[in-house]
Amino acid sequence: MALLDDIRFDSAGLVAAVAQQHDTGEVLMLAWMNREAVAETLGTGRVCYWSRSRGALWRKGETSGQTQRLVELRVDCDGDALLLRVDQHGVACHTGHRSCFYRAAQGDALVETAAALVAPADLYG
Repeated sequence: MALLDDIRFDSAGLVAAVAQQHDTGEVLMLAWMNREAVAETLGTGRVCYWSRSRGALWRKGETSGQTQRLVELRVDCDGDALLLRVDQHGVACHTGHRSCFYRAAQGDALVETAAALVAPADLYG
């Protein structure tokens, strides 16, 4: 895929990827992708990331069932960040929240702006 050459992966071979719900604009999460994850995502339409903690490909929803279908992949002006416009099935966050961005700064503290929709134990057993 020629477009992979337009993406500037960092020294670890990764690029930041922001997932956004395609029809509402809701920002769901930030994760990392390597060349293989981008190629698989484009080839299958199912979003695949690189898990830095596991050191392996992470197909979103493979254990939780909370999948992301790619609607559109965008590359920023410098080629060093991706925007994945997705159709999110279920929650995006491993905490059971719809979005990973469910906390906001208020003064010098973080407060929850949205409740979890699913218990993590229900997602992962």
